[in-house]
Amino acid sequence: MSLLAPVWLLLLIPVALLAVTYVIMALRGRTAYAVRFTNLDLLDKVAPRRPGWRRHVPAAALLLMFALLVVGFARPTAEVQVPRERATIMVAFDVSASMGATDVSPNRFEAAKQAARQFVQGLPERFNLGLVSFSSAASVAVPPTTDRPAVLSALDRLSMDSGTAIGEAVFSSLEAIAALDSEEEAPPAHIVLLSDGANTSGRTVNDAAAEATSRGIPVTTIAYGTPDGTISLSGREVPVPVDGPALRGLAESAGGGFYEAASGDELQAVYEDIGTSVGYRTEQQEVWQWFVGAGLIFALIAAAASMLWFSRLP
Repeated sequence: MSLLAPVWLLLLIPVALLAVTYVIMALRGRTAYAVRFTNLDLLDKVAPRRPGWRRHVPAAALLLMFALLVVGFARPTAEVQVPRERATIMVAFDVSASMGATDVSPNRFEAAKQAARQFVQGLPERFNLGLVSFSSAASVAVPPTTDRPAVLSALDRLSMDSGTAIGEAVFSSLEAIAALDSEEEAPPAHIVLLSDGANTSGRTVNDAAAEATSRGIPVTTIAYGTPDGTISLSGREVPVPVDGPALRGLAESAGGGFYEAASGDELQAVYEDIGTSVGYRTEQQEVWQWFVGAGLIFALIAAAASMLWFSRLP
């Protein structure tokens, strides 16, 4: 939390002085009372019970009220998550043969498509969403659009091929975003790339990261699968362990996040987290009203305690 007008906090000094003065007066009053009435047995018979801690409640509530009002005048602010009105999200989906590995049930490819469907359906309606598929090359399956059924249909039509062109997938996503957001104040854009392997064809990951950085478009990557993945190729089992270093480097260079998922449930959780991060922006908003409201509540407590226990206003 930060303050827009911290100079008002100087008023806490007289509030603190009031608190100290009250404590001193309370202690002196207790001492004088004890000196005047030394016969405690007689005092119990002739004097009613003193209110004890209750007599301090009105004063404490008033002091808290003053302190809260002062903080309210200082105009405190806090970080608040605000939904974005518009954004462009490109999902780059690996369709290489290694996505057929069954280390994730039923296989990486089908589990990833299911998680992607949930991600698509969970994004705000006004967000533009596009889909890029990549294996040995990359192509735009659906340019950025608010037509969710079109994206879901394209996901269903994806099929696997050989090779992994991660760099090309980023370049294709950037071109699709540029084609849509040609206006002067384009909405923020983000690329979410899912893959299980290293770049094997096309332009390099470093070139793709540099281009994304120059355009100010972050790239978030998801390394999907386990080290034990295999696929059947020409009658033999070929290991296809997930390879995360290149994806981590791409995300770190392009200002995005890096995730690892070893199951369908983990991938779904990753997509939910990404949806939250790209669907909201953090703003500093004033929260003075909460402090003023709390101060008024303590003022009411002080007045009520005085009337109920002492039949007078503080």
